[in-house]
Amino acid sequence: MKGHLMLLQQLARRTLTTTARRQVENKVAQKQKLFQADNGMPVHLKGGAGDAVLYRATMGLTILGTLFVLYELGKASLPQKK
Repeated sequence: MKGHLMLLQQLARRTLTTTARRQVENKVAQKQKLFQADNGMPVHLKGGAGDAVLYRATMGLTILGTLFVLYELGKASLPQKK
């Protein structure tokens, strides 16, 4: 048990004090080229299928929320019969 604890301390110390072992490739230039391309697509859809799904989900939730608010406003504005 004590050996495991010492190993864990050593591992934690090593990960905090050492530099990154692998360098991350800079992809900014590629992303700039992708998003600045004049291909007629809106910028919020140029990221691919994931962006399209997120866009449609956001628009669907916005429409559903608007309809729900209008329904609740209509229900609140009409007096209930007792």
